[in-house]
Amino acid sequence: MGLLDNLKAKLGPAKGKVSDLAQQHGDKIDRSLDKVARTVDEKTKGKYSDRIQTGTGKAKGAVDRLAHKDDEGTGPGGTTPGATPGGTPPAGPPPAS
Repeated sequence: MGLLDNLKAKLGPAKGKVSDLAQQHGDKIDRSLDKVARTVDEKTKGKYSDRIQTGTGKAKGAVDRLAHKDDEGTGPGGTTPGATPGGTPPAGPPPAS
């Protein structure tokens, strides 16, 4: 067994635990990501809003994939080929809460 196979075998149980946590706390994670994005956007005075929104959208997509929320898609892994996971983030700064 190679090094990569050993690593995959040891990380298998951890992936299940992370998936369970993402399912249980996905809404809290999404709210926290929005809050962090809003704070960073304010600190940078909107200079990097587009990049912040892109990163936030990708992070939310990763959480959704971990939680197996994307099973309804059409492509491999449940997403439409070429589609942005979690949809396209809205333009501009994150909404205030």
